[in-house]
Amino acid sequence: MIDYDKIRDKRIAVLLSGGVDSSVAVYELASRDIHPDCFYIKIGPGEKEEWDCNSEEDLEMAAAVAAKYGCKLQVVDCHREYWSRVTKYTMEKVKAGLTPNPDVMCNRLIKFGAFDEKMGYSYDLIATGHYAQTEWIDGHKWLTTSPDPVKDQTDFLAQIYQWQLKKALFPIGHYVKNEVREIAEREHLINAKRKDSQGICFLGNINYDEYIRRYAGEKTGDVIELETSRKIGEHRGHWFHTIGQRKGLGLGGGPWFVVKKDAEKNILYVSHGYDPQTAYKSDFLIHGFDFLTEGVTSLPECVTFKIRHTPDCHEATVADCGDGSYTIHSKEQIHGVAPGQFCVIYDAEHHKCYGSGEITL
Repeated sequence: MIDYDKIRDKRIAVLLSGGVDSSVAVYELASRDIHPDCFYIKIGPGEKEEWDCNSEEDLEMAAAVAAKYGCKLQVVDCHREYWSRVTKYTMEKVKAGLTPNPDVMCNRLIKFGAFDEKMGYSYDLIATGHYAQTEWIDGHKWLTTSPDPVKDQTDFLAQIYQWQLKKALFPIGHYVKNEVREIAEREHLINAKRKDSQGICFLGNINYDEYIRRYAGEKTGDVIELETSRKIGEHRGHWFHTIGQRKGLGLGGGPWFVVKKDAEKNILYVSHGYDPQTAYKSDFLIHGFDFLTEGVTSLPECVTFKIRHTPDCHEATVADCGDGSYTIHSKEQIHGVAPGQFCVIYDAEHHKCYGSGEITL
């Protein structure tokens, strides 16, 4: 829980998206007579597209919530930064046959990055509507999990820098989603019944495949059965597919699973049958590990981890390979381990988040 008495004299900025979560974050502060400055980060395609970005509606909702609590609202244009940083990262990864996570990098490069460069630098704390918490443990600030295992977003925050974690504030992190909805309805917030965004971070309803197609295009390639080397179909670009994928392949006689990609030759390898062992791994390497907490430079031997945004975490032991690389020895076989994904590491109790590293095979 946040000790609001300790932050009462701090300058606080809230990133207000127009959604219910960030709106309740403003309420949590205002209800304690803390009136932050609110900021709506504007991001969208460079040209008008057929994509439905909901940006006008988002801004209207954000303005209504800020006005309700007597807070200033400013629009901060981070369009160029998003498309030059996050989109560049995403396209470089997918073209190399990897599985990137633009939402993870959006937090690092935009919400706590570009915003800080433009406006956040003059604030002590930057609050968001993430389902995550922070705790001071033995003099160090840690990112810790939310009590809502379905909504917990610590995995999306596990690539932010240490200085960004120091400034981060998560006013709704101690709630579960239903509680946030109940508060919004009780307080008659304009967006109390608004559905959660299902698209890419900041981009509303943009479909991920459309996002990829817009910047990577299409390129026909072969779909090969791994066991027989037989061509069984074609695809429109390996970058539209991920390791472990089962749906959306358009192949008859399934189920089929994507088990391997050859990015140079634009080939997808699939395996026929239910959950083939080739799609599972219990040991894999991660590199470039970023520790979230200043002063913490090593991982415990026994950890829990996630490789995708699900309520489930997995137990593992860790071997330090040096130079920020670790071998993860999972206690169970994990489906769909793909290079380019982030492996997020927690303590054995799945409470403290140490940070994350990129999977390499």
